[in-house]
Amino acid sequence: MKILPWLALTASLLCPPAALAELNLRDDAGHTVKLAGPAKRIIALAPHIAESLFAIGAGERLVGTVDYSDYPPEAKKITRVGGYSRIDLEAVVALKPDLVIAWESGNSMVQADKLKALGLTVYISQPNTMANIANQLERLGELAGTEASARRAAQAFRQRLVTLQQRYSQRPPVRVFYQIWQTPLITVGGPQIISDAIKLCGGDNVFGHLPQMAPRVSTEAVLAANPETIIATGMGDARPDWLHDWDKWRQMTAVDRDNLFHINPDIMQRHTPRILDGAAKLCAFLDIARSRRREK
Repeated sequence: MKILPWLALTASLLCPPAALAELNLRDDAGHTVKLAGPAKRIIALAPHIAESLFAIGAGERLVGTVDYSDYPPEAKKITRVGGYSRIDLEAVVALKPDLVIAWESGNSMVQADKLKALGLTVYISQPNTMANIANQLERLGELAGTEASARRAAQAFRQRLVTLQQRYSQRPPVRVFYQIWQTPLITVGGPQIISDAIKLCGGDNVFGHLPQMAPRVSTEAVLAANPETIIATGMGDARPDWLHDWDKWRQMTAVDRDNLFHINPDIMQRHTPRILDGAAKLCAFLDIARSRRREK
């Protein structure tokens, strides 16, 4: 008898391939997510999740996403299932996904629970620090079965992150007001990933003590904080007109030194590898603010 082939056959019967491929991962909400194998039909409920899936080589597994998923260009061709803040549940179910990836602070968790109740597997993602993005890429790679390319993407991210940390994090601090919008006046609180980016650049978020992700603040609170720099985003690559509404407040250091800057939100407010492009711009702006201290 040929024992080795017989043993191999017995092992294959006792441990079928599906069992070997079973996945058990804990998501960012602390829930255990189980899959019989790597997901083949994925729906991303936020633009940054879709972008990250393409970054790890899993774009071809993406069957649905939300409005404003526009990067890379291939993402524009993916079927829409509503906006990130209001999902069309019927459209999600109709696409028959084996995995739905949701954004904890951006999607409605009530809707996420409804998707679970409908029998869908939902993974909750919430990277709140720059380092978490690399971890997210690796976990998405596990979920999609593209571990090798995900590891490469994560490693490239970590190497670039370390380079920025070594270059900027120990420079003299700059007090920063990060403005997402004008009416209402919205900034970022301590838990928001942008606060971590500000810290990376040697900055100090003047509203970093607030516990909310995107708190509303008053003009009076900004004036009292007296930031040295204002970083504004808005809706796209164009500098928002409302940034210059601050010009009348000459007593504010940021205005007095002309430290009013703009960064495209797509590279600063999405939890993807491109956030390092935004962080590099942020760091450069804070260096400009430091240089203008010597001019006064």
